[in-house]
Amino acid sequence: MNIQTIIKMLTDAGIEEREAKKEIKMLLEHFCNYTEKDEILGHPLTEEHLNIVKSKVEARLADRIPVQYIIGESYFMGEFFKVTSDVLIPRPETEILVSKGIEIIKENGLKNILDIGTGSGCIACTIAKRTDATVLGVDISSDALRIALDNVTRLGINNRAVFRKSDLYSKIREEEKFDMIISNPPYIPVGTELEPELSHEPSVALFAEENGLKLYRKIVQEAPKYLNKNGWLIFELGIGEADAVKSFMNEYFEGVEVIKDLDGIDRVIYGKLI
Repeated sequence: MNIQTIIKMLTDAGIEEREAKKEIKMLLEHFCNYTEKDEILGHPLTEEHLNIVKSKVEARLADRIPVQYIIGESYFMGEFFKVTSDVLIPRPETEILVSKGIEIIKENGLKNILDIGTGSGCIACTIAKRTDATVLGVDISSDALRIALDNVTRLGINNRAVFRKSDLYSKIREEEKFDMIISNPPYIPVGTELEPELSHEPSVALFAEENGLKLYRKIVQEAPKYLNKNGWLIFELGIGEADAVKSFMNEYFEGVEVIKDLDGIDRVIYGKLI
């Protein structure tokens, strides 16, 4: 048995070769402390290494468990975040959202940020770590908030990113005002058939009614009540949802712009309160 045999186990199960190699690398680093540096220096993979990785791949394929849940963490914008099946796995598309949010925060000196649907806290924690702003992350799931709190401790940013259980704005006080609301809301239309790995992620963080648009509409309509003058709203977008979300935002926000991802898909939308 060699590492190519284990990679083939993944590719035979329908996982792209590039992604399969990435997953093997993650498993080797996490469970065997075998890094890219070891590979460059020509350190051989031992039979023990191979057996460990093979057993993890077998577990991964038996139930199509995402490798991040097997490892218990996910890499996002230069940091490792704790993840369990109580939270979504951070994805590269969300890095576009956070990068643009940070750019707006720094350019405009924004100080108070609200992250709606915070999940693992990856958005809130990254903004708090990379800017001078403080972030309140809210989520409907108590289990998700426990993970977010663990990630705050991991990154050493206590009191810069704080969390509260809230269904959208339900536990936000009327006197609380923010300079930006940022959100990666559930946006997959209810009833959509997804790849098996996604069945392990929390459905409440994936699916939304009204063809995936319900949460966008609700967040947009109430945002002016909680934003300071000249406040910003910024979302991650689901595929094909840009025009509808833009129509919601144009009623209350100006200069609404859309950013595409590397595949040319409309992925982030933002605007400034009128």
